[in-house]
Amino acid sequence: MKTLITNIGMLATAQGTAAKAGADQGAVSIVTNTWVTMEDGIITEVGTAKQAVPAKADKIIDAHGQLVTAGLVDPHTHLVFGGWREHELSMKLKKVSYLEILAQGGGILSTVKNTREATKEELKIKTKKLLSQMLQLGVTTVEAKSGYGLTSETELKMLEVVKELQQEEKISLVSTFMGAHALPLEFKDKRAAYIDLVINETLPLVVEKHLAEFIDVFCEQGVFTTEESEKILKAGKKAGLGIKCHSDEIVPIGGTPMAAKLGAVSCEHLIKADNQGIAAMAKSGTIACLLPGTSFYLNSTYAPARAMIEKGVPVAFGSDFNPGSCPSNSLQLAMHIGCYKYAMTPEECLTAVTLNSAAAINRAKVTGTVEKGKQADMLIWDAPNLDYLFYRFGDNLVDTVIKKGEIVASKLR
Repeated sequence: MKTLITNIGMLATAQGTAAKAGADQGAVSIVTNTWVTMEDGIITEVGTAKQAVPAKADKIIDAHGQLVTAGLVDPHTHLVFGGWREHELSMKLKKVSYLEILAQGGGILSTVKNTREATKEELKIKTKKLLSQMLQLGVTTVEAKSGYGLTSETELKMLEVVKELQQEEKISLVSTFMGAHALPLEFKDKRAAYIDLVINETLPLVVEKHLAEFIDVFCEQGVFTTEESEKILKAGKKAGLGIKCHSDEIVPIGGTPMAAKLGAVSCEHLIKADNQGIAAMAKSGTIACLLPGTSFYLNSTYAPARAMIEKGVPVAFGSDFNPGSCPSNSLQLAMHIGCYKYAMTPEECLTAVTLNSAAAINRAKVTGTVEKGKQADMLIWDAPNLDYLFYRFGDNLVDTVIKKGEIVASKLR
């Protein structure tokens, strides 16, 4: 069936099948008064201002003169977890430290406990609701990490939820195994034993059951050392998984250069990234997956995005949705914070939440742009142009979500 999106006031899209860096990050194609055709979930033609609108189509979607972009891609979430941690907010506002919260049974160990206790069905129901919210907010593809189980059984349970939802939901999901998210309480004095468990027990099961495409590790002071992280990532790479790395969030201990040298597709957080880490990412083509919502929620500093762009590092944005350090699943909010706090242009930010974020999860050949041959994942915004989209913040400006050529969410006019 041929579907036509007509009366597009402005079409704004990055172009290509690989991440954009430097000046190219902001090189977005802007076409006014145009149209797009789709068949079998694939974009078949993108009109120019000079081309006449096709005369025939089985279905017509009227964009009402509004902005159209590619669907948003969220490349960093901790989507599956048990419980919430809203009770910690008042403690944080009173300047109670993370370590003090942890000592009281809170923090990540609280989420680990709740996730272990939750059934797979309970986790699945909760995640389905969250995915529905994200779809309404314009996210058409999302990455989901494990890491709140820290046992083979619970890590597999989390990843099985994601795999099942890949088949059941409209939104596309990509899985990342992150057994090395923290050291569980029962291994407090047995670091080597837990790393052995991750590498020699959990990882082989994840690979055998085809539950993840990537492996990630939290390489940070007080969590996993650079040497420990490298050992885990090398094992994942040998097993056929792509490499990601949480690094430089609090202290730059060498995780970013290490991961870049291993060929990591992305390094994530990077709030404290230094010149060595930035240079390493630029050399390897590793994508900087920045998480502006986390800096906002923690009232922390912001990653040096402008320095990364100037040095030729591709920049992507993720929501970092999780119950502790960023309880927001709005990539729109993240992209607005990124625009203002990183001093990035609307064009650079659009690339960061579409093409570059798709590249950060190896989906840039499939989605992330509005081009012939790409999957028909698009958004019609309640906005006349790209500047207006970033000028307005705090509201959901998505009007219509199109996934694989079908309308999957739409506001009533």
